[in-house]
Amino acid sequence: MYIEIEKAEAVQEELLKGLDNKNPKIVVACIETLRKALSEFGSKIILLKPIIKVLPKLFESREKAVRDEAKLIAVEIYRWIRDALRPPLQNINSVQLKELEEEWVKLPTGTPKPSRFLRSQQELEAKLEQQQSAGGDAEGGGDDGDEVPQIDAYELLEAVEILSKLPKDFYDKIEAKKWQERKEALEAVEVLVKNPKLEAGDYADLVKALKKVVGKDTNVMLVALAAKCLTGLAVGLRKKFGQYAGHVVPTILEKFKEKKPQVVQALQEAIDAIFLTTTLQNISEDVLAVMDNKNPTIKQQTSLFIARSFRHCTASTLPKSLLKPFCAALLKHINDSAPEVRDAAFEALGTALKVVGEKAVNPFLADVDKLKLDKIKECSEKVELVHGKKAGLAADKKDFKPVAGRTATSGAAGDKDTKDISAPKPGPLKKAPATKAGGPPKKGKPAAPGGAGSTGTKNKKGLETKEIVEPELSIEVCEEKASAVLPATCIQLLDSSNWKERLACMEEFQKAVELMDRTEMPCQALVRMLAKKPGWKETNFQVMQMKLHIVALIAQKGNFSKTSAQIVLDGLVDKIGDVKCGNNAKEAMTAIAEACMLPWTAEQVMSMAFSQKNPKNQSETLNWLSNAIKEFGFSGLNVKAFISNVKTALAATNPAVRTSAITLLGVMYLYVGPSLRMFFEDEKPALLSQIDAEFEKMQGQSPPAPTRGISKHSISGTDEGEDGDEPDEVGTDVVDLLPRTEISDKITSELVSKIGDKNWKIRKEGLDEVAAIINEAKFIQPNIGELPTALKGRLNDSNKILVQQTLNILQQLAVAMGPNIKQHVKNLGIPIITVLGDSKNNVRAAALATVNAWAEQTGMKEWLEGEDLSEELKKENPFLRQELLGWLAEKLPTLRSTPTDLILCVPHLYSCLEDRNGDVRKKAQDALPFFMMHLGYEKMAKATGKLKPTSKDQVLAMLEKAKANMPAKPAASAKGTSKPMGGSAPAKFQPSSAPVEDSVSSTVETKPDPKKAKALGVSSKTKSAQGKKVPSKTSLKEDEDKSGPIFIVVPNGKEQRMKDEKGLKVLKWNFTTPRDEYIEQLKTQMSSCVAKWLQDEMFHSDFQHHNKALAVMVDHLESEKEGVIGCLDLILKWLTLRFFDTNTSVLMKALEYLKLLFTLLSEEEYHLTENEASSFIPYLILKVGEPKDVIRKDVRAILNRMCLVYPASKMFPFIMEGTKSKNSKQRAECLEELGCLVESYGMNVCQPTPGKALKEIAIHIGDRDNAVRNAALNTIVTVYNVHGDQVFKLIGTLSEKDMSMLEERIKRSAKRPSAAPVKQMEEKPPRTQSVNSNANMLRKGPAEDMSSKLNQARSMSGHPEAAQMVRREFQLDLDEIENDNGTVRCEMPELVQHKLDDIFEPVLIPEPKIRAVSPHFDDMHSNTASTINFIISQVASGDINTSIQALTQIDEVLRQEDKAEAMSGHIDQFLIATFMQLRLIYNTHMADEKLEKDEIIKLYSCIIGNMISLFQIESLAREASTGVLKDLMHGLITLMLDSRIEDLEEGQQVIRSVNLLVVKVLEKSDQTNILSALLVLLQDSLLATASSPKFSELVMKCLWRMVRLLPDTINSINLDRILLDIHIFMKVFPKEKLKQCKSEFPIRTLKTLLHTLCKLKGPKILDHLTMIDNKNESELEAHLCRMMKHSMDQTGSKSEKETEKGASRIDEKSSKAKVNDFLAEIFKKIGSKENTKEGLAELYEYKKKYSDADIEPFLKNSSQFFQSYVERGLRVIEMEREGKGRLPASTGISPQTEVTCMPAPTSTVSSIGNTNGEEVGPSVYLERLKILRQRCGLDNTKQDERPPLTSLLSKPAVPPVASSTDMLHSKLSQLRESREQHQHPDLDSNQTHSSGAMTTSSSSTANIDDLKKRLERIKSSRK
Repeated sequence: MYIEIEKAEAVQEELLKGLDNKNPKIVVACIETLRKALSEFGSKIILLKPIIKVLPKLFESREKAVRDEAKLIAVEIYRWIRDALRPPLQNINSVQLKELEEEWVKLPTGTPKPSRFLRSQQELEAKLEQQQSAGGDAEGGGDDGDEVPQIDAYELLEAVEILSKLPKDFYDKIEAKKWQERKEALEAVEVLVKNPKLEAGDYADLVKALKKVVGKDTNVMLVALAAKCLTGLAVGLRKKFGQYAGHVVPTILEKFKEKKPQVVQALQEAIDAIFLTTTLQNISEDVLAVMDNKNPTIKQQTSLFIARSFRHCTASTLPKSLLKPFCAALLKHINDSAPEVRDAAFEALGTALKVVGEKAVNPFLADVDKLKLDKIKECSEKVELVHGKKAGLAADKKDFKPVAGRTATSGAAGDKDTKDISAPKPGPLKKAPATKAGGPPKKGKPAAPGGAGSTGTKNKKGLETKEIVEPELSIEVCEEKASAVLPATCIQLLDSSNWKERLACMEEFQKAVELMDRTEMPCQALVRMLAKKPGWKETNFQVMQMKLHIVALIAQKGNFSKTSAQIVLDGLVDKIGDVKCGNNAKEAMTAIAEACMLPWTAEQVMSMAFSQKNPKNQSETLNWLSNAIKEFGFSGLNVKAFISNVKTALAATNPAVRTSAITLLGVMYLYVGPSLRMFFEDEKPALLSQIDAEFEKMQGQSPPAPTRGISKHSISGTDEGEDGDEPDEVGTDVVDLLPRTEISDKITSELVSKIGDKNWKIRKEGLDEVAAIINEAKFIQPNIGELPTALKGRLNDSNKILVQQTLNILQQLAVAMGPNIKQHVKNLGIPIITVLGDSKNNVRAAALATVNAWAEQTGMKEWLEGEDLSEELKKENPFLRQELLGWLAEKLPTLRSTPTDLILCVPHLYSCLEDRNGDVRKKAQDALPFFMMHLGYEKMAKATGKLKPTSKDQVLAMLEKAKANMPAKPAASAKGTSKPMGGSAPAKFQPSSAPVEDSVSSTVETKPDPKKAKALGVSSKTKSAQGKKVPSKTSLKEDEDKSGPIFIVVPNGKEQRMKDEKGLKVLKWNFTTPRDEYIEQLKTQMSSCVAKWLQDEMFHSDFQHHNKALAVMVDHLESEKEGVIGCLDLILKWLTLRFFDTNTSVLMKALEYLKLLFTLLSEEEYHLTENEASSFIPYLILKVGEPKDVIRKDVRAILNRMCLVYPASKMFPFIMEGTKSKNSKQRAECLEELGCLVESYGMNVCQPTPGKALKEIAIHIGDRDNAVRNAALNTIVTVYNVHGDQVFKLIGTLSEKDMSMLEERIKRSAKRPSAAPVKQMEEKPPRTQSVNSNANMLRKGPAEDMSSKLNQARSMSGHPEAAQMVRREFQLDLDEIENDNGTVRCEMPELVQHKLDDIFEPVLIPEPKIRAVSPHFDDMHSNTASTINFIISQVASGDINTSIQALTQIDEVLRQEDKAEAMSGHIDQFLIATFMQLRLIYNTHMADEKLEKDEIIKLYSCIIGNMISLFQIESLAREASTGVLKDLMHGLITLMLDSRIEDLEEGQQVIRSVNLLVVKVLEKSDQTNILSALLVLLQDSLLATASSPKFSELVMKCLWRMVRLLPDTINSINLDRILLDIHIFMKVFPKEKLKQCKSEFPIRTLKTLLHTLCKLKGPKILDHLTMIDNKNESELEAHLCRMMKHSMDQTGSKSEKETEKGASRIDEKSSKAKVNDFLAEIFKKIGSKENTKEGLAELYEYKKKYSDADIEPFLKNSSQFFQSYVERGLRVIEMEREGKGRLPASTGISPQTEVTCMPAPTSTVSSIGNTNGEEVGPSVYLERLKILRQRCGLDNTKQDERPPLTSLLSKPAVPPVASSTDMLHSKLSQLRESREQHQHPDLDSNQTHSSGAMTTSSSSTANIDDLKKRLERIKSSRK
């Protein structure tokens, strides 16, 4: 009873357990129960396999009762399965066996029937009774037969593992020289393979060895033995042997040449056994190849094998596509000379006829004469099929199914016509009936697509060729025939010498032809007459035109044969290029093509055209062909033949021929598709680009419907059928047309052994060779020798790189071999699936890509057949399981049917549902509905029976859930959907969740595999009618829906979502793989702001819908900017989900969209919010590790674009996180990206600190992956180039190996920093935007003031072209101008000026009201502060252009007095940004050889210009704090000392500007702050060993300058602070220490400062020591006291000036006294080896200073040589210093910067008073100067060494303070100025600009003379 209520399995399981019970009674009871159950319910319900397994054990039982019961149950089982029971019981006691045999014999022979049924089968029982009462008719019997399963003994057996049992020396023995040894080896195998069921394993080597014996062994006995072994293997392994079948079949077939019957028999058995392990499809190629063999025995045996194979087939396993090639080959054999070959062929064809029915075979037998046809039919009647007659029945039924779906009339027509063809009438058929026969069968034919069209054509061709083939007639016969139909005069005048007579004759000829009846027209005779002398050499064009026209007429009106065509074509081709006759020739050709079919005509015409030299004919022939293809369609054309001609044409010298060839290719592309390009990949790049352009034009067009070539061959009624099938036929043909290369000969045994070598490098070489072979061959034949086994071995190579390479090769192989790769699925495809279990992400991805590439070629059937896939799924590897299930989930929904073996995967699918790994569980759940779609809920539910109860409940619950989501199977592919007749199969609509599409789009979506699609999927008329109506409605409705915007702007929607996420109301977007709840959440968030239809596309389960959604989003990107920005967070989140899809096309499309999106965002000046960034960037970074280069490149491009909308410093940590990935490609790419960031944005991007970041990066130097190591090293080298040796400090300690690698790499990197960086300042944390609270808000209204500047900056950086224009101004080269005689000099400035103004146009708008920038503005706070913050942050940008933009804007603000105040409060921030930029230029840009130095100069001039503007506004200048001023001065002085700048053309200019700027800073900033800053700076510079002495020197000069200003500023100075600073200075540098300094300047500077302070303040100064803690200890106090005392002694009444003079005099005397000692010291130095140079320099300085000093006495005592040496040395120094003629680097701001005194009388000092707004006479300064110079012992004021200051100050690039003209002008002229200096740097000081902002002054005459000469030269060259 339990069994009856469907619990059979559980009952049986328990009973079997009972058999192990110790109590024999229980055992007996269990056996009895099982027996009863079996006899009542039958073997379908009670599974026999487990019972049979335990039977032998029961027979051995000690209990007689048990043995007896066992015997009874054995008899019962035998009743059900007959002889299948014998093998398992072979080993029981012989007596028992005998008893059993006796019992078995007694059993009745009829098939047993179950007497009880399960509940679900009760109805069936009722039916059974009815039938029995009616006597059981045949049909019923047939059905019952179905009920009893054919139990296969094989299933009941235990598999035996034999590989391990092979003799150890088997492989050596089998190669042995002695045949006896080989025999032993084979016999050992033979014994093993006798086991009826073998364990699956890797039999490749064994099969290879046996194959070798069969193919190569000379001893026929061994051949037979090896064949037996193969038979044993095939029988024992069954389907598992299939993968080896392809290798063995050709060898066996070839071996049939042996005559010995025992060999032949063994081979026959072997090949028959092998056939059962595979499918005919898989071995068809090999069999067909052997069919052409010359040896008759081979032909005979192959045909017989085919016949035997056919017997195993049914109509469905022998499709038309297979039958066609076999029939073609067999038809050749029917006509063979050898009778045995003919008979075998008849038998095979007869079998085919029997299997698939006459209707399917007849089209192929159209040309067979009646006798042979009868013979075939006779054979077919004798044939007995393996599957019984039922197969034939099924075939017949199947044939007529589709007819029902059509209209009744068409069905009838189909019927009639079949009869018509099956007995073709002998004799030449007339056209009309022929066409009838050719047309309709197509409609009534249920062929697979691609078959349908071809059958029709086959019939047509067959019948026509019979009709129109005609023998070539002799000229006499032709004349005779012609004279019968043409007027006599006409024939006589044909070769008249008078052209008019010839013309008249032609006119008559034409009339005669027009009136002739088709049946009577002797076409060949007529064209022969036309070709008669003068024939095609006719000179008169009118006659010629008529002639050609007549040819066209004859072809159209008569039964024109190929023979006739050959007579005229040559002449036509000759005339096709003729200007006058060309068109007539083309018409004639077209007519011939219509009569003789285009493929033949085209081939003839092309070969004729290219066998002659006339290019006009060639190009016109190509043009004609292009046209003809469009008119006739492409079917039947021989692409191969054309391609070689087209290649010849492409190589032609005549451009017209090339152009025509490319046009023809374009037309072919319409039909052939992208694969056409592969033939031309080796053409020259220029040509290839033309071809690509042509293909590009054709992209998306569909080939026009053929207008010719059909009408003649079909009646209008069949038109649509023909049309519908046309494209499909082409589609399948094109693949076959591609010429496939045979590469098996290149796969040598050496190559195979290379691939299997122990050394991985050699293995790699082997793989490289294979890749090269495949690459070269493009398309290959399926026979690839030993390659599969070799490659299979590499798939589990320990070296993952080789595994990946092998996968790439397999991918190539799939493309190259095309659909023929099917036969390798089992032996190569399944191992690829095993690789999906690899632990490395990139290897898995590569494997998946390969599997997809294969599946694309093979379809899925091959993969799903057999147990291989379920075996893979069984392996408990989480990676393998999740990848494989994911793959199945992607592929299954697209299939219309699947092999039954799919059910084998279900148990493993269930175990995956409960896998420990979450991902596996998820994938299994995803795949569940698709399994159910094919297997049905019942089967799936039944399969849960074997699960544990707990698991079962869970799985059943999941099944229920999946049942609800189960998609419908994809519909039949609708062909020609537009047909009004039943030509389209309506798509079965998707489940309600998916939007209903119009019929066309859904059929496109669910493209079933074309090879499996049945021709029509709908049988009932009603269904098709309803299917047609629905779509039209929905499509209308859909169009209305899709019109609106796709993104709806929800006010504050984004802010709300952010709040929700912050408040944890929704899930934070953070996961390793997206779980359902994330997707659901995103869906709900999107529902309010994304159009419903788009959302359905976005969340559809099919990837093609995602592609569609992305396409829509791309289209709407520009038009819906607001919407896109409003939903940006959601769009980015959705795109992250797409990153987890396995489909590459979606990924590519998503990245494409992202590139466009970020470009748009940067143009819109949008700024990503933190939320958007954190939920998107990490997922984007995952994709940077993709194995495909294209994708990685795209991702990098997107990361670069993101830096425009999100600060690089914030990107840095995300990318840093990416370097921790397990994917080595990702690590490498992330490291490279970090390097790029540092290179572009400087060290400031390194987060959290450069030190930590670099330590992280350095870890990867030791990575095991080479690419990662390289990337890490390169990144650190980049930092080194920016940052110099400090890198080593930041990296910290590295292992010795890593360190040496790094040092080596740094050495190698050519980019050395050109100067050792001067003391680096401590890293300050980078200033990222300090933005107000509204920073994250979206941009809203226009913000005032500064915001407009920001816009302008962004717009500039957004348009690289704009920036480019600025850059071009700086590329003028002076020498080029001098040599350029073409253009007139004066035009130049005009042109450039115009451009410049153009660029700076936005600057001229006084109050631009541009929309606000960046997400920083709200209407409420449109405060400029945040804008200024933003711009200032851009000043320090690593991108020069960005920085310049920002500076320009700030400059603009500073120049408008009303606006300048806006900067208040931001000064420090601005100055910090500026000196950071200075440091960046110094360390990075200057060292970067790639950067144009003009750019840097431009940036410098912007910075300096800005600062000058700033330091002219005293109120702002005073805001600068001490620390900032110190850093600023440090930056400026470092810049002045940068020797690299001096070497640039503009360098001098920059240094002068800096000079002026420093003066401004000293004068205008807060005096206390600047003094304090300078003191600290001096202290630092003296302490720092790295600092150059010149640096300190310049700092001191600044201090002297400050001392000069003290009298005016003393009252505004906070003396307490200054004295504190001096106190600290003296503490660090006590007097003793200062005296030890090389230079005496520091101590003098300090004294001068204190002295001046004392003098100005008097005794009060001592009251200002308040800030010093314990002043008694202070050296300072004592010093001041001394000073006070000293000054009291002097008279206080003297003026300041006199005091100074007095002081200087005292100094002078003392120095006179010392002169001799001093000189002696110098000469001592010159005399010593070490210090010669130093001595000479000092002597030179000394002579300069004291020109009247007498050095004669010192020289007198020395030798002549020494004297001349000294003189020469002094001269050299003089030349060196004066030769430079410019400011030496050491010249900083010295106390005399305000005026330089020139001894030369020519020097004019123009009113320099301007610079500081006070008039002072030069004499005053002269006096002071002398005093100061002497007091300080200055050594760097060589007057003649440097240009007068006047020229410095008149530099137009730096506007003087007093100038109150509009600053904007000055900025422009400054830029113009810098441009012109580039043209002729020497003109800089005397070029006046009309801007009115500058004062010009003259320079020294020498300078002017030089310039004049230069000008003259330029002018003369211009003339």
